[in-house]
Amino acid sequence: MTIKDKQLADNIYLILAALFIASLVASNLIFQKFFYWEPFGIYRFEISVGILPYPITFLITDILSEIYGKKKANQVVIAGIFASFFSMLIILIADFAPAINNSPVNNKTFHQVFGLSPLAVFASMMAYLFAQFIDIKIFHFWKKFTHGKHLWLRNNFSTFASQFIDTFTVVFLLCSFKILPWHIFTSLLISGFLFKIIIAALDTPILYGIVFLFRKKFNLKPGEEILE
Repeated sequence: MTIKDKQLADNIYLILAALFIASLVASNLIFQKFFYWEPFGIYRFEISVGILPYPITFLITDILSEIYGKKKANQVVIAGIFASFFSMLIILIADFAPAINNSPVNNKTFHQVFGLSPLAVFASMMAYLFAQFIDIKIFHFWKKFTHGKHLWLRNNFSTFASQFIDTFTVVFLLCSFKILPWHIFTSLLISGFLFKIIIAALDTPILYGIVFLFRKKFNLKPGEEILE
């Protein structure tokens, strides 16, 4: 690989890492709004808007795992954890800061929207920590087992397992912290998991397309990674 290609690969890595961290932090900030989605009247999904950026994070870690390797993917996961906890600290400070009389957002409104974020971020990070590392571990297990072939297999198998762990853990902790009532635990678990499974299946062609472009640009063979 030429120096120019190496610089391009590094720049793309930084962009993917930035998109990953932004998606993760945003999901923790907007989680308190819930919506429903009823495709073709088959099933009514009742899920948090915080779930919307989450599939992006798993798609990015699969791209990083496939192209840059396990170590680089784990580095982005760890960076995301630090970014989320740092955002939690900022929210705590902002919540304690008293609003002036003419503030467009008063203390009560701010606390109502962001006051639960620290607990939510903690719950989300515990779930995220387990899910992302499991996703990367399973992805590389199947990559090694299939000798770099069958990208769809490791993409979906790793995501299905990790997304169930993520959904179960975060909903369980949010209910345990009394942020959400227990009577909606099952419906949120089913809706959240099914939604993520559907998105994971839909993003498989996107992953194939991106990996194809990487391999073509950097002359990588199936299963080959960009070396540091």
